[in-house]
Amino acid sequence: MLTGLSIRNVVLIEALDLTFEAGLSALTGETGAGKSIILDALGMATGARSDKGLVRAGSDKAMCTAGFEIAADNPIWDILSDAGIDADRSEDILLRRVINADGRSKAYINDQPAGVKLLASVGERVLEVHGQHDGRGLLDVSTHKAMLDRFGGYAPKLKTVETAFAALKTARDRVDDLVAANNKAVDDRDFFEHSIAELDRLAPIAGEEERLASERRFLQNAEGALTELTAAQDAMGEGGDYEARLAGALRGLERVSAKLGEGDTSVHRALGKATGALERALIETEEARAAVGEAAFAFDVEPGALDKTEERLFALRASARKYNTTIDGLSGVRAQFAQNLFDIDNSDEALAQAKAALSKAEAAYDKAASALTAARKKASKRLDAGVMEELPPLKMDKARFVTDIEPGRDSAQGRDTVSFSVSTNPGTPLGPLDKVASGGEMSRFALAIKVALAADADTTLIFDEVDQGVGGAVADAVGKRLSRLSKEAQVLVVTHSPQVAAGADTQFLISKSVIADKTITQVARLSGEARLEEIARMLAGESVTDAARAAARQLME
Repeated sequence: MLTGLSIRNVVLIEALDLTFEAGLSALTGETGAGKSIILDALGMATGARSDKGLVRAGSDKAMCTAGFEIAADNPIWDILSDAGIDADRSEDILLRRVINADGRSKAYINDQPAGVKLLASVGERVLEVHGQHDGRGLLDVSTHKAMLDRFGGYAPKLKTVETAFAALKTARDRVDDLVAANNKAVDDRDFFEHSIAELDRLAPIAGEEERLASERRFLQNAEGALTELTAAQDAMGEGGDYEARLAGALRGLERVSAKLGEGDTSVHRALGKATGALERALIETEEARAAVGEAAFAFDVEPGALDKTEERLFALRASARKYNTTIDGLSGVRAQFAQNLFDIDNSDEALAQAKAALSKAEAAYDKAASALTAARKKASKRLDAGVMEELPPLKMDKARFVTDIEPGRDSAQGRDTVSFSVSTNPGTPLGPLDKVASGGEMSRFALAIKVALAADADTTLIFDEVDQGVGGAVADAVGKRLSRLSKEAQVLVVTHSPQVAAGADTQFLISKSVIADKTITQVARLSGEARLEEIARMLAGESVTDAARAAARQLME
């Protein structure tokens, strides 16, 4: 439901803020007062085609914001969520459009930037406009199928068709993939066989790249390390020279200690300390010489080991690049190629099975789609009868309405194309609503169709001059049908008919005045005597008489 409309610098409107309630709202005023500007602004906010011509003269931009109250289970919330728009389901949705004087346009939903396409997608779900200058609503043939389906109430059949079509598409894709695979099987077989043989010769092992890379780094540094270790061995002397010298020094100290005998003088203690140090040095020197020798032996690698390691590592890396994977992923590539080769070898059997599955899916879809077509045809007869019943009171007793259902392409919504066709006079051929009917007829056809269809409670309906060219009983019939619709959905009507305006729950007067040499369109919500006076004016014209006021009062009562 439309809750509010804010307009800034649109044509003759400088600033305007309106609030709306449920039920039927009438927009009245003299011709040229600017009623169409309100509709243009509302269309602009909801993503309708708009251009810089809407920007008020002297302004750099025009801006319109429309607020809508939407049920928590409406699919619109999912659309916004998928588009990344934050929205609280307990609050109104705000749709805003800004058009600059140079024609550039920006769209916002809940004050968050959005594409105009998304804005229009949401707008067409919350607002339905019926008028000769608006291509939305019933004039958009693409909406007719969904309207008939809602009227028919066969949602389970629609779901069955949707499921069957998904299965059918999967089966068709499987057959197409297998046929395509068979067509290139000869080339693929050679490729897969050659690649499998190549990978088998290479025989990659999981984790091998890391091991080989580590081994390569070791081997690259082994020669230099061995040179350093050899130099260390040389520095420690050959044949145990250092050990012999240390042993000789130790024996000399032992002889001195023997000559001094036992005691605890400072000399005895110094000799004992020196003797212990030489003993430790002799032991550690022997250990160091052995350790350096062991380290040198570890770096004494087999000649050509580096070349062999690099050759293996580079071969693995080249194969990984060739198959666009990692070395660890080569085994998976080999397994996939083997599966592909198996599929080729068994392609005839697989294709036969896929075709059998496709035939089954086609039969299931055909059954579901045929049942849906039958349901649509049955519903279309009820809809046609309902619309035809509404036409005579609307001064269209010679008109005809037909729901055309023709075969089309398979889809998730069935294989039918649905369109509404009308004829306004006996003997004239049926045709699209916008090609056959005049402006007023078009709006009245739309009213009859919407009454027969029953309105969507989450959609605001707008009828532009539905009472054009009619009066008296016909205008009264229009008003009653609008009032009936407004019990199911919010309805706004642009009208010149006092009968229609008098039956509205809310009435807005659109007027035009000149203020400070500027022409301004203004909107006022009418109530009480002001509303009575406006309806009397609509009845009487410029000179409002007491008789007109009395007639207006009677209409309102």
